[in-house]
Amino acid sequence: MGYLRREDDELLTIKEVPAVLRIHPTTLYRLAKQGEIPAFRIGSDWRFRKDAIERWTGVKRSGPE
Repeated sequence: MGYLRREDDELLTIKEVPAVLRIHPTTLYRLAKQGEIPAFRIGSDWRFRKDAIERWTGVKRSGPE
């Protein structure tokens, strides 16, 4: 049985996220290293789950509850 990839499992790279968020790549690195944005590392590369980034941007826009 093969793995079925769900769209919300989509992973974004450090090069793709700045375009989505409209921020500088250096800012993204800083946010990831400080744990302020949902991210994880695979070896030395950062990865970002698309659905987690979308939720994070919604929280940032609406502010804390």
